[in-house]
Amino acid sequence: IFFRLRIISSQMRGTHSVVLLLLWSMLCTQGTVVEMPSKPDSTQISIPWTGLTHRDLWDEYNNIFRYGNRNAASHLWSSFLLQRSAQMTQDRLEFMFKGFCAISGSPVGPHDYNRYYLELSNVTGGKRGGYMHYCCWPCVCDTQDFIKVDTKTIMTAQGPKRYHFAVIGNPCDHAEKLREPFVQPRVYGRRQTTLANEAREVRCANGELQGATMSDNGYVIIAMFFDLGADKGDTSMTVPQHPPQPGRMTLVDGVLVQNEYEYKNMCEERAQNGYNSGMGEIFRKVAAISPISPVSPV
Repeated sequence: IFFRLRIISSQMRGTHSVVLLLLWSMLCTQGTVVEMPSKPDSTQISIPWTGLTHRDLWDEYNNIFRYGNRNAASHLWSSFLLQRSAQMTQDRLEFMFKGFCAISGSPVGPHDYNRYYLELSNVTGGKRGGYMHYCCWPCVCDTQDFIKVDTKTIMTAQGPKRYHFAVIGNPCDHAEKLREPFVQPRVYGRRQTTLANEAREVRCANGELQGATMSDNGYVIIAMFFDLGADKGDTSMTVPQHPPQPGRMTLVDGVLVQNEYEYKNMCEERAQNGYNSGMGEIFRKVAAISPISPVSPV
């Protein structure tokens, strides 16, 4: 067999696939079953990453964001982690996903007081309750308006696990809108600018958002959406009976959170004032380019 293969190889230089198929065929005819190698996960980066703390993740900032800023670019934080997920335990991966803000892209040191509970729409219909860590309260409002929840099965060091992620539509569906001029709110000087200038990491090529990881239903993953307790994600928190009070902490399944309800009035006031706090209109304009349409109930 090997003599025949050497002759074939010398006559057909570079046609390794033909040689392998011939070898497989010869061995099978002799009663030997050969298992062909599985295709490697092309999304995984094989170079080891030993980060264990959020500081280790933040130290990668200049490797992740190469064009000037992280505005509305949390898809790059997410992809950095997901491309190395097979190197991490599930606990380590989930811990790392708590180290940045989904809306602004800012590094975040997670603690009780920046953990916000929200009930968001699934892209396939229905609601899901969970939490995320934010850099500031206005991110709650922007999440309510634009972010949905979708799934993706991720390979970890312990095997595959299905996660829920915060997702937005693909802004590269209409890449031309990144260069449309708009005027920033007064607090930002009322200057004219574009998303291409303000959100420089939101870059398109052939309709694809560069560096993004897509969810099961084809949306841009910008953060993990964390469940509260086992099998609690599909249930809803009872609507509080008291008036909204920003900063009030609520205990849910043993976890302290700030309920999105507490910011109801502040979100309404922020909208009336032209989104003059938090990220202003930058994230909102990026997410509004291709909003995810709600699924109509059957």
